[in-house]
Amino acid sequence: MVGFERIKAVAAPLAQANVDTDKILAAEHLKTISRTGLGSKLFSTMRYDAKGEEKPDFILNRSPWRKAGILIAGENFGCGSSREHAPWALSEFGIACIIAPSFADIFYNNCFKNFMLPITLDQSVIEILLSEAGNPATCQMAIDLPTQTISRSNGTIVHFDIEPDRKTALLNGIDEISSSLQFKADILEWEREAKVISPTIPADIAIR
Repeated sequence: MVGFERIKAVAAPLAQANVDTDKILAAEHLKTISRTGLGSKLFSTMRYDAKGEEKPDFILNRSPWRKAGILIAGENFGCGSSREHAPWALSEFGIACIIAPSFADIFYNNCFKNFMLPITLDQSVIEILLSEAGNPATCQMAIDLPTQTISRSNGTIVHFDIEPDRKTALLNGIDEISSSLQFKADILEWEREAKVISPTIPADIAIR
């Protein structure tokens, strides 16, 4: 799987607190198990009017933010329901990194499962990044996961923290299933031993 190492992209500001998963991807778009096409549904109630026309004042409907790869958001981003479709839609749109003062726990975990990088920074730093992201002349930023840095347009570096295990998983493109399968030999050995102890273990639980 493709993980995350570094990106240089336009950052879009979304200075709203408590943006929930229904705003990220409305419930009416949850009828699919495919990620394809969800990018056009991202923030649909904010991006489009009742006729389905783009709202010209919404940030992702304007240049250069139409091609944003980074989102600068408000506190408690991704709250609400646990729908994994929300990070699917963000990723399909092209957002690879979200920077906010805080995230809802389930959404935060879902980002890593989909190889997106959520970064938590102090509100004071977020305010600076929001201001720069709102200006076409300063909205491009670079995120480097190996060095855990954000490079602003003026060359200033912002450092961020990330748990070592999550960092390793992102860099190597390893999800929870891939991580478990690294121990496939041990799992198979356990199955063999378990069958000796209890030969009635159902075959359908075996690792293929």
